[in-house]
Amino acid sequence: MNSYLLDTKQLHIRLLFLLAIALTGSIGHSASQEEAMLLDEFELRSSILNSNQTDNANSVQQVNPKTYLDQNRNGQLLPGEQRIEKLLPPSEAGLPAPYGANLFAGGYESERVDGLNEDYLVAPGDKISIWMWGAVNLSQVVTVDNQGNIFLPEIGPIKLSNTPASKVNSLVTSHIRKVYKSNVEVYVNLLSPTPVSVYVTGPVIRPGQYAGMASDSILYYLKRAGGIDADRGSYREISVIRDEKEVIKFDLYEFLRNGVLPEFSFKDKDVILVSQQGSTVTVMAGARNSFRFEFKDDSAKGKELSHYARPLSSISHVGVAGTRPDGPFSVYLPFEQFSDFELMDGDKLLFNDDWHAQIYDIKVSGSHLGPSHYTVKKRTRLHDLLSHVEIDPELADFENIYLLRKSVAEKQKEMIDQALDRLERSVYTAPVQSSGEGAIRTQEARLVSDFVRRAKQIKPLGKVIVSENGNIANILLEQGDEIVIPQKSDLVHVGGEVLLPQSVVFNPNASIEDYIAWAGGYTERANHERIIVVHANGLVSYFEQSSSSWMIHSQNENKIKPGDQVLVLPKVDAKIMQAVKDMTQIIYQIAVAANVAID
Repeated sequence: MNSYLLDTKQLHIRLLFLLAIALTGSIGHSASQEEAMLLDEFELRSSILNSNQTDNANSVQQVNPKTYLDQNRNGQLLPGEQRIEKLLPPSEAGLPAPYGANLFAGGYESERVDGLNEDYLVAPGDKISIWMWGAVNLSQVVTVDNQGNIFLPEIGPIKLSNTPASKVNSLVTSHIRKVYKSNVEVYVNLLSPTPVSVYVTGPVIRPGQYAGMASDSILYYLKRAGGIDADRGSYREISVIRDEKEVIKFDLYEFLRNGVLPEFSFKDKDVILVSQQGSTVTVMAGARNSFRFEFKDDSAKGKELSHYARPLSSISHVGVAGTRPDGPFSVYLPFEQFSDFELMDGDKLLFNDDWHAQIYDIKVSGSHLGPSHYTVKKRTRLHDLLSHVEIDPELADFENIYLLRKSVAEKQKEMIDQALDRLERSVYTAPVQSSGEGAIRTQEARLVSDFVRRAKQIKPLGKVIVSENGNIANILLEQGDEIVIPQKSDLVHVGGEVLLPQSVVFNPNASIEDYIAWAGGYTERANHERIIVVHANGLVSYFEQSSSSWMIHSQNENKIKPGDQVLVLPKVDAKIMQAVKDMTQIIYQIAVAANVAID
């Protein structure tokens, strides 16, 4: 191809050269004839080259139907095929796939196995190669006739139909030995079996006639036909018809659940008939197999469906909704009663875990000895569990215990998100009096949106304050509670808008300003007028810098203690932000709920 392209390029150069001479008037009539000949040759070669490129492109896009594919087609259509979307009407939206639909997702046509299977059964039309040497010489290829026999001179007919390929040699040899008892060696070989032509019809994607081997499974032929129509075809009633009589039936559910697929050898002109889909029940949730299931009869018991759907072990109740002769129908019943419940066509099921938990899982973290997870009864209180938790009095700060509760964290998150939504709405809906104010509002909205995005990523801790001044409230425990026993500490943690966030050794004579100074002092954005102190038991105090006073939940918590955390929050510039009050409030809510400072 490269040399051909080179010749074409050289021809093109010669042609341009002749045209240039002709334009200067220095060429005669003979040159014009040569020019015409070159033009004809150039056009001929160009047309040949274009046709070759078109043939190569077509060979890439189309699949040769006479050979098996080396790779999966990946949705590529064979010549004459139509896309499924154009062949079938759409199914009901929202329904899960039928049980077994993934059977036809594999590339059967690319899984062809070369050679003979030793369990292959000889069928009419197969060819047998026979060699005899010694006293008698014979080299012959014979064909198994319609009666299943081969015929050898001096030997007579030998019955080979339905004989496994692995036994053909011994069977033919034994018959020959009956006539030639000595001085004759025999070698028999079964050649490639004759392909058979099988018809596939019924609710399949592409009904038609397909070639294969007699030993190919029914799954192979169904896959060649595009698989069973998921909304109209039956996975449980598949028949093979031979000479207008049904010879075998297949139930693919037995293959999917138990791996049972009857052995069967196809013959030429066999018909695979997929029946119409029977009554179906849809499992929406709560089972390992949430599919549409088909019955063999008009109705089925719940235990039959459970056999295939495999509900989760935690299921306690079953909800059934459908239609009965007297109208819409729904029922919610315990799982034990579902086994004998009669299901009808079109029913939809929901397996539900509706047990009321009688046992709670409680986690203990922090400074303690022994296990970190406990199982308690539903009405257990905090003191009851703490009496079983072993601690080291030298290490555990038992007077500052607090809880982390999921329901409280979810409520805190909901309140913060609502406040953020109100803030965003107030900025976006604020009236604008001039173009200059509109530009300011636009910049403000951009800053607020960025703040809202980062603030919504904060996850509250869900702290529940249960201790104060050594007194611990005896509250009821909930599922998933985490009891935190802080470790005794000699440090005070300083963070937020300080230059060097760090932990400082507790000093009973130091003030809050001293701790902030030891952390490098305030940053330029610090709101030093009001500082948050998160105590070891989870209580929060506010220190007013302007008045040097404390605003606290308890009059006894009026100083820094070991294990406390000092948070300096950022200050919002009132010159550029109109929603300063709302944003400042949200910053404080996040600091209290999550022990973090967001700027």
